[in-house]
Amino acid sequence: MKPEGIPAEITVIRSSRRTLAVEIRPDGSLLVRAPQRLPEREIVRFLEEKAAVIAKHVQRQQARSRQLGSLTPFTPEEMAEITAEAKRRFPERTAHFAALLGVTYGRITIRSQKTRWGSCSASGALSFNCLLVQAPPEVLDSVVVHELCHRIHPNHSAAFYAEIARVFPDYARCHAWLKENGAALLRRLPQYR
Repeated sequence: MKPEGIPAEITVIRSSRRTLAVEIRPDGSLLVRAPQRLPEREIVRFLEEKAAVIAKHVQRQQARSRQLGSLTPFTPEEMAEITAEAKRRFPERTAHFAALLGVTYGRITIRSQKTRWGSCSASGALSFNCLLVQAPPEVLDSVVVHELCHRIHPNHSAAFYAEIARVFPDYARCHAWLKENGAALLRRLPQYR
């Protein structure tokens, strides 16, 4: 299957889903998720209709992959400094926002993780990625608020996001920054490569 105007390799996965979805992978190839019985010509037609938008996103993803490939990992000395800074800043910011939210929390752990920015256990233990100190300060704050709001709503419901917005109205912009730039930070972890 090679629809007109799609400059990428395509993999189709069929399942019991009802709609078509297109995912652009980090290498710029496409993953198409399709209903089990949808004819291939319908998938091709859909991709051809969306070809201009898909091509634009594929080019952006390929450029991002090239940029990420050129990043150098942090040295052990840099990682030690980053971790020390994180151990200083996270307790301070967590205490500040916990008071605003009226919540308690347990132990704070700082890690250098490849996939998570933060987490909150059922008992209130918090874990944060040390690399957040390399992001703008408000982005670090947004992750702290996100995790503390799980002390009120242990889910991602509308009420959870309303609580975040009450205390941190700039959350959406910070979340978008992390989606756009987070991969570049994670690529700099020494063990990433």
